Amino acid sequence: MQSINIAVINPMFLATFVGTAVACAALVVAALSSWTEPRAAYLLAGGLLYLVGAVLVTIVFNVPRNDALAAVDPNSAEAATLWIRYVVGWTAWNHLRGVAALAAAGSLTLALR
Repeated sequence: MQSINIAVINPMFLATFVGTAVACAALVVAALSSWTEPRAAYLLAGGLLYLVGAVLVTIVFNVPRNDALAAVDPNSAEAATLWIRYVVGWTAWNHLRGVAALAAAGSLTLALR
């Protein structure tokens, strides 16, 4: 997991992750400024689901776990103990991230109709 956490920090990932967040923030603003349009609620929901459920969860819950794991020697006894806590918490938050991103995509797709 330590090597995955290092490999994922690359320009392509960051552009996609940050770019989608910026686009969703713009959609939230657009939804609020055109609230009377039928699709505004879907845009707002989709944007907020991504920003809160994917971006905020990543920053607040997953990144600190990744940082704690990176600070440990993978061959130490401490690593085994940390891994047990890490994998349970990280997986739970990752599932929430996945569901939120899927719900955001669904909501934004509904905004297109």
